[in-house]
Amino acid sequence: MDDRKGIPRAAVLSALLHLGILAFLFLAVLPCSSYESFFNALNLPAWMNPITCSRPLELQGPVIQATLIGPTGSPPPKTAKVKPVPHAAPPPSMPPPPPPPVVQPKIAPLPPPPKHPDVKDQERVVEQGLQQAEEKRVQEEKQRQRRAELDAQAAQKKKQEELKKVDEMLAQMDAAAAQTKKMDSRARQARQQLAEMKNAQNDGLPDLPNAAQRQTGNNAKNTNLADAYAAAIQNAVTPNWLRPDNMPNVPCKVHIVQLPGGDVMSATVDPSCPYDDAGRRSVENAVLRTRTLPYKGFESVFQRKLTITFTPQ
Repeated sequence: MDDRKGIPRAAVLSALLHLGILAFLFLAVLPCSSYESFFNALNLPAWMNPITCSRPLELQGPVIQATLIGPTGSPPPKTAKVKPVPHAAPPPSMPPPPPPPVVQPKIAPLPPPPKHPDVKDQERVVEQGLQQAEEKRVQEEKQRQRRAELDAQAAQKKKQEELKKVDEMLAQMDAAAAQTKKMDSRARQARQQLAEMKNAQNDGLPDLPNAAQRQTGNNAKNTNLADAYAAAIQNAVTPNWLRPDNMPNVPCKVHIVQLPGGDVMSATVDPSCPYDDAGRRSVENAVLRTRTLPYKGFESVFQRKLTITFTPQ
């Protein structure tokens, strides 16, 4: 009795199994888009959907309609029947071309293996190499020293030539300066001789000494002995005055210190003298060069310290 109850259950399960198989096959054949439409129509939740269809690509722009070509889009070509050509002679058979000759590559013979020299030979070769390297280094050092010596000699020679040129230039300058000095001295001597010649001219006063400035009378009623003494001193000093060139025509005072008898002790130019240093020294030297001033006949008016005035003409 239990077996009878189990038979209908097995039949039902078998029928359900067959229905599931048929449903699976139906789903396998059904397109994915139709399956999704059918699943959505059942209003079932998404987690119960065992199959997820891939979405087609969605791009912007108009829809392009194209016709497939090639083996995929065109049907295979039909086989054309070739009609036989009557009385057609078969093409002559051509002999096959001969195969190209096989070129065998030339194999170069291997060089003979190097002979292993003796250790002593190796040492001798190394020693010769070191010796040759040392000789080469010594030779290069000698050449370098020789070049340095030649360069030093050339520099020394050039320096000597430059010094010689400088010495010659200095000698020429010294000669020119000496010639200029000599010419100046001759010109000064000529001017002095000319001045002496002018002083030596006969001016109708043979008893008076030569002087650039004559002290003459002024048609006075009486002669002052002091004035005569001053005129005698100036007439004695003036010929010894060697005046420099370009002296101003202005008077200059000089203070004289003398001893009784007229021996000159000192001569000092007054600070008010407008001459330059050379002119002042010339005035002082003129007094010192005179050495002895007039004294005989002027004892009563003799002055140990006196002042005279020089005026260039």
